[in-house]
Parts: sequence; structure tokens; C-alpha cells
Amino acid sequence: MPKQVDHRGRREAIARALWRVVEQRGVTQLTMRVVAQEAGMSLGQLQHYFASRTAMLSFAMDFASEQTSARVHQGLEKLGDRPHPRDVLRLTLAEMLPLHADARATSRMSTAYVLEALHDEAVHEQARRGLVQGRALVERLVRQAIADGHIDSGRDPATETNLLVALTGFTSLIELDVIEPQDALAAIDVHLDRLFRST
Repeated sequence: MPKQVDHRGRREAIARALWRVVEQRGVTQLTMRVVAQEAGMSLGQLQHYFASRTAMLSFAMDFASEQTSARVHQGLEKLGDRPHPRDVLRLTLAEMLPLHADARATSRMSTAYVLEALHDEAVHEQARRGLVQGRALVERLVRQAIADGHIDSGRDPATETNLLVALTGFTSLIELDVIEPQDALAAIDVHLDRLFRST
């Protein structure tokens, strides 16, 4: 009986190898040959799964987004059946920052993807779509919190969403050792306290 190959598993393993290359060597070393070596396979084997560097990078970014969503979902389960929207927003924002190994890998992957998107129209559209969806998720949480009376009804949901999303800009400050991770979390907490204090 022929051996069954887990194609999705192989593609995910390649994506993780790509993450390691970005994290350990930087985006300038992100070639299909280097990723193949990191994944422990030949270039030909890798090309069986991804016909181009762009296709490989796009899958790796989608996989990174899936992993972030999974971590948020796991965190939400720990918050119970009816978590307070402030806790949901804090969890979501924290998972977008490089505060632990998995989040750091996906965060650096995102940075590499944005750099690629500046020079590749197809990647640009995919990256933009992902960011629009992420922002829309935060805005839904904000609008629901306003509707439920957790945030003052006089607040503009679009502006408050933009301010919350802007907090993910702490990524570069953490990565370059300008501030400590706990400083970023403290700033997020202060902002959320101010946002929810008016109710």
C-alpha cells in the first residue's frame, strides 16, 4: 500500500522553517533554497509544495495568522463564557505583540510580509486584506462594548479602533529593546482603563 503523505503537514513544516529563517537570519536570507535547507529537504521537494517564493511566503503568512487566531481562541476559553470586552481586547492586542516565542515568530513573519508587500502587488493585496480583517474584528468588539454600555456612547468607534490598533506599534520598540514587554502591556492597560472608565 502506498505511503500516505500529509501535504498540509509538509506545507506547515515548510512555513515553520521559513519563520525560523526570518527570526534567526533575517528577511534578506529568505530564499527557497535556504528555507529548503532549514526544512531538511531538497529545493526540488520544496518546489513540489510551493512553485514560487511568493506562494511560500503567502502560505506562511496565512499560517501565522491562523496560529495567532488559535492562541486568541485558547485565551478566550480561559476567560469563561461571558468575558468582559476589556479582557477580550487586552488578550487580542497582547497576542499581536512579540511577548513569547510563538508570537515573536509570527510577529517577525508579519514584518517580513509587510516589507515584501511594498514591492509585490499580489502580496500587497493579501497583506492589506489581512490587516483590514484584523481591524474590523477590533472595531466589532468596540462597537459591541459601546452598545452594551461598557464604553461611553459618546466615543467614536472608528477612532477608538484606530487607537487600539495603533498599540500594536509597540512591536518594533520591543524587538529593538527600546522598551520592555511589561512596559507595552502597562501602556495597553492604561489605555484600556481610560477607554472603559467612563461607564
